[in-house]
Order: sequence, then C-alpha cells, then structure tokens
Amino acid sequence: MKKLILIAAALPLLAAAPAKKDGGAVYEVKRVTVAPYSGVITPAAAEFLAGAVDALNAPGGADLLVIALDTPGGLDTSMREIIKKTLASRKPVAVYVSPQGARAASAGVFIAMASPLVGMAPGTNIGAAHPVVMGGLPGLPDKDAEKDKKAGAKQKSTMDEKMVNDASAYIKSITQKTGRNVDWAVKAVTRSDSIPAEEAVKAGVADFIAADINEFLLKADGRKAGDFGALKCAGASVEYFRQTRRQKFLATITDPNIAMILMSLGAAGLFIELYNPGLILPGVVGAVSMVIAFYSFQTLSANFAGVALILLGFVFFIAEIKVVSYGLLTLAGALSILLGGLMMFNQPTMGGLSISMSMLLSTIIGLVAVVAGVAYLALRAQLHKVVTGIESLKDKRGLAKTALNPNGKVLVEGELWDAESVSGDIPEGAAVDVTAVTGFKIRVRAVK
Repeated sequence: MKKLILIAAALPLLAAAPAKKDGGAVYEVKRVTVAPYSGVITPAAAEFLAGAVDALNAPGGADLLVIALDTPGGLDTSMREIIKKTLASRKPVAVYVSPQGARAASAGVFIAMASPLVGMAPGTNIGAAHPVVMGGLPGLPDKDAEKDKKAGAKQKSTMDEKMVNDASAYIKSITQKTGRNVDWAVKAVTRSDSIPAEEAVKAGVADFIAADINEFLLKADGRKAGDFGALKCAGASVEYFRQTRRQKFLATITDPNIAMILMSLGAAGLFIELYNPGLILPGVVGAVSMVIAFYSFQTLSANFAGVALILLGFVFFIAEIKVVSYGLLTLAGALSILLGGLMMFNQPTMGGLSISMSMLLSTIIGLVAVVAGVAYLALRAQLHKVVTGIESLKDKRGLAKTALNPNGKVLVEGELWDAESVSGDIPEGAAVDVTAVTGFKIRVRAVK
C-alpha cells in the first residue's frame, strides 16, 4: 500500500520532468525568432542583437533565437556586449552564417563560438579573428615572429601582443564553455585562420550546413544545444525580429566610409555657403551632415588626432577661397585629410572597421574639385570689370560742361561730376574719356 502511495505521489513529478532523448533532456521549440544582421559589428549592431536576446527572454518570448549573421568584424566592445547577452540568455541562442556567400569573420567568429548551436549556409566561411589596431599592421603569431626575426623583420609591438593574448584567452574560454574546437579558435585569433563551411563542420567549429532556415531547423532537431538539452524543432513556427528604422539609420551612418562622405558633404556645403552667404540650403545641409559625421566618429571611437587633422584640412580649404596661395593651401588641405583618414581608427577592433583607401581618395578629389571651383569663381569675381557704382565710370566717355584747366565739371552717364584733366587744358564742350576714379572725383583726358 505504501509503495502505491509513493508511486502516486511521484507521478506529478515525473510528468513535470523533461522527456529524455539519448540520455539527455529534450528542449521543446514551438516558436523560433530569426534576427538577421549583415554589416560591421558596431554599437548599433550590439543594440539590435542584444534587443533580440532580451525579446527572447521576455515573457511570451520565443523558445529559440537564431542570429542570421554576415559580418566582416567590428568593434571589440560591441562584440563583447553581444556575447555577454548570449551567454546569459535563459533560452538558447543559435548562430546561422547566412545567406550563401556570407562570412563570420573577426568579431563574427567570437559571436559564433559563444553559441551552443552553429549552422552555416553553403559557400560561407568563418575565421580570421586576429585583433588589429586600425592604421597599423597586425602583429604576427609567435612562431611566425621567430621566423621573421631571422629575416630581419621587426617583432610585433607590445600592444599588439597584449591584444592577441587577451583575444586568445577570451575565445578559449568561450569555446571551452560551448564545447567547440578550442585549438582552431585560438588559431583563428593568432594565425588569422579561416575555413569554409565544409571544413568548419568537419573540424567541429560548426554543427551542420543548411541552405535556408527551414533546413537549419530540420537539422537542428535532435541536436544538443549546450545545457539546454536536445532541441525538438519539428513543427516550430518562425518569426523575424527586424531592425527598427532608427537602428537601420544608426547602422548606416556608423559605417566609417559613410561617415567620411557625410563629413565631406558637410564641408562642401559650408564652403559654398561661406562663398555666397544667404543661399541657406548648402549651409543647412552642410551643418547637419557635419554633426551626423561627428556623432558617427564619436560612436566608432575615432582617434581625436585623425579628426583634428581632417578639420585642419577643411580650414586650409576655406583659406584657399579667401587667400590666393596658387594651390599651396589646397595641397596642404588634401594632405591633412589624407593623413587624418589614415589614422582615424587606431583603436583595437576585431576587423572590418576602417576607411577604404579608394573612398578616401575619391573624397579628397571631390573636395579639391569643389574648392578649386569656388576659388575660381571668387578669383573671377575679383578680376571682373566693375559695372555698377562710381568705379564703373572708368573708361566711359563724357562731355566737358566747363573748361578744365585742369579742374572743372564733366557730364558722364547723365550725371555731373567734379573732374581733373590729365592731358592739359580742355575747352568746354570737348569729348573726354575717364581714366580713373579717386573718391568722388574723376580724372579725364581729351579725346584725340
């Protein structure tokens, strides 16, 4: 009787316990949220993906989040914010490197390694996670550094060594927690190793290859997702977590190349407004573009010296409009902007964050063209013959209303002027030409 009572008491507990599959708990997935992100890992990306994880863990949230990732890398701080959210999630967060032809490079490697389930689309790759200081060259791993020392190459800097060691320890701790290939993950950091999807699956870096999200869920069914147990994804509904308009806008302007274009557009607008005050539109567009560019550079932790050099270049361009330097100020401005752009991003990053050299050169050429055009207009205006006011009387023909010996009165353009003869006495009624204007008095000579 006692045994029956104990069995009856245990029945509710058995019913509440998760089902077993291959010796482990089964995690039932009824709803799946897909958060697609393509681009550099910036604060805007961290806000979006962290928001997706928060929505997953909120009451009424889905059972599984799949981050559809395509990134060349990005800021270290933004990457770590995403990883912290992923590891602290109370529900599984999977990473799907997609679409076909996409990549998870640099910061993307760390984000993928922090996930208990990783899938890759055909034709994708993962790797090259060496941390770099933008504007400088990345250091070499220890073994390669020893080889290059024999060839007379310089050994990597202390800062670079610290960055590599920190990144190696970080990715090692992540992969140990998620049970992935630790050795390859460390090589991805120290040797910038990168592998295609097929090799990633064989090496235990990814779990499987899937052509789309439906195949992803099909192959994820029955696979263990870390401490959450084996996923049961059959029949799960799929919904998408999209970026807000604000996040899309911030993601766009926090691209270094877009920020550089905005800054150049702002400078060009201000140049035009300074040359011809009162146009309003160029000044407004220029000021707004400049402010947005400064926000973008601040968000991306741009180097202050680089920004200062670019601003100095703009000052040189403005001075070229006001001072005729025969192109020297324009050349100085172009060099300042070039050097500023090269040293703009010298903060530690996980790749994918820099100003394209072609974009930088195109911007400089465009600015030089604008400045040259405005300077030409200003110079032509200075050399143009005066057509209004008293200065316009020069070279005009008039009539002596009184005898000039040498002073008298002359009628020019319907007005009577005090005049002085520069060609001797001129009789009344003689035709004269204006040779110069001095104050409110004109100088004339007799017409031969």
